[in-house]
Amino acid sequence: MAKRNNIEKRVENKVREVAKKRPILFIVAVILIIALVIVGYFVYKKYFKKPIDDTLSIHFLELGSYYTGDSTLIKTGDIEILIDAGSKQSSIETIDNYIGRYCTDNKLEYVIVTHAHEDHYACFTTENSLFNRYEIGTIIDFSMTNQEKKGLYKNYLRERQEAIDSGAVHYTAKECRENNNYIFNITDDITLTVLDSYYYYNTDSSDENNYSVCTLLTQGDRNFLFTGDLESKGEKKLVELNDLPKVELFKAGHHGSYTSSNDCLLSVIRPKRVCVCCCAGSSKYRVKEEGNKFPTQDFIDRVAPYTKEVYVTTLCVSDDEKTFKSLNGNIVVTSSVDGVSVNCSNNNILLKDTDWFKEKRICPEAWIS
Repeated sequence: MAKRNNIEKRVENKVREVAKKRPILFIVAVILIIALVIVGYFVYKKYFKKPIDDTLSIHFLELGSYYTGDSTLIKTGDIEILIDAGSKQSSIETIDNYIGRYCTDNKLEYVIVTHAHEDHYACFTTENSLFNRYEIGTIIDFSMTNQEKKGLYKNYLRERQEAIDSGAVHYTAKECRENNNYIFNITDDITLTVLDSYYYYNTDSSDENNYSVCTLLTQGDRNFLFTGDLESKGEKKLVELNDLPKVELFKAGHHGSYTSSNDCLLSVIRPKRVCVCCCAGSSKYRVKEEGNKFPTQDFIDRVAPYTKEVYVTTLCVSDDEKTFKSLNGNIVVTSSVDGVSVNCSNNNILLKDTDWFKEKRICPEAWIS
């Protein structure tokens, strides 16, 4: 009898002991589950595909001029972003007519002006500028310039101030970075990041191009890079200062010049597509050597290992008469749940397959199949 009582007491004590431990085990289990969920979330964000919910289109515009510069319209839903507006003041009507087909609410939510060269900002410098034709949400522009004494720059400051007085918010790229206000949420799955640059911060450059505002558009796990006319020194710093991803699309630096789109950048971003805003073969930039006319042979050779998908807006017909015609024309890159596609207003021919390329350039081995 006594032996049974001892056994029963031991069992009761064991039950009590387990009962006391259960709340602790439960709490530990909950903590472990929460930790696993948090770790799993960050692993998913970093290593797995993110959903694409919105359709995004990126338009590289022909500007109705032999002096072709940059103007890029980005659209998703009712939101429009305009990066630059060259090449001459006479391009205003061409750009305005194109934007008007897509911007139905007459508002440009973001305007980005990369640097103070005419072929990038001429259409923001007149009394009838694009700033005056649209409601402007936010202006982001260059922090430094060598153009302070130029009339065109002074006109730009006047027009920008009028837009600010009418309600636009203004930041320089430097202010975006220093104020930790450099990621703009365009939609739930699209962000615009003002990348860091060595030449935003009171660092003089003899080359105005290095002051270019550089931006990264991100949609889910897809990335699209715009570097204005950033040159080789600027590109090296861009890579050092930013954790750049591989990109679906790269707008060729400085119109496909031999001084931009260098290996230090291309080897990191490894672009799947490259769009070049230039008048192919023109002597606009006073270049005499055929291989250095945009898009240059050096640019082509450097891009070739990464992609054959190179598109160019315009083709020079005659330097003497300053005549031109469409090569691809307006280049439209669309990114949606179905993937990424390119459709152009004139044709979708790749640069390597054009008559101009076959006559004027040497085809890299990477493009020979």
